[in-house]
Amino acid sequence: MITRTASATYEGFGKEGRGKISSQSGVLSDTPYGFNTRFEDGPGTNPEELIAAAHASCFTMALSFALAREGLSDGTLTTRAAVKLDRDGDGFKVSRSDLTLDARVPGIDAARFAAVAADAKANCPISKLLNAEITLEHTLSS
Repeated sequence: MITRTASATYEGFGKEGRGKISSQSGVLSDTPYGFNTRFEDGPGTNPEELIAAAHASCFTMALSFALAREGLSDGTLTTRAAVKLDRDGDGFKVSRSDLTLDARVPGIDAARFAAVAADAKANCPISKLLNAEITLEHTLSS
């Protein structure tokens, strides 16, 4: 089992509060977050952006390993994840994550690539974690 950690601190409450998030690796170190970074365009990060980064990277790595199992060793995968935050009663919920993949993979036909990519989308750990609709659009070049 692998365990990764992050921590968050929030000082003050509601819209006026300000938070900081840090990650075990140090990539995030007292990175600001709060109402202004989540619902406006303030500097810093927000949970949905972090989920999008996690989903894009997890899916892309899962697809990379799946393509290696197919005997492929060369190519480039670039994924964008767009995580949607919607109203849910009095609160909010992440309703979907839309993955958009640009792939350059010599040596695989379009149908096989689509099948491998769909499996990676369904089975990457972050996809399994999300209780949301997940879509995948892709372009493939060789």
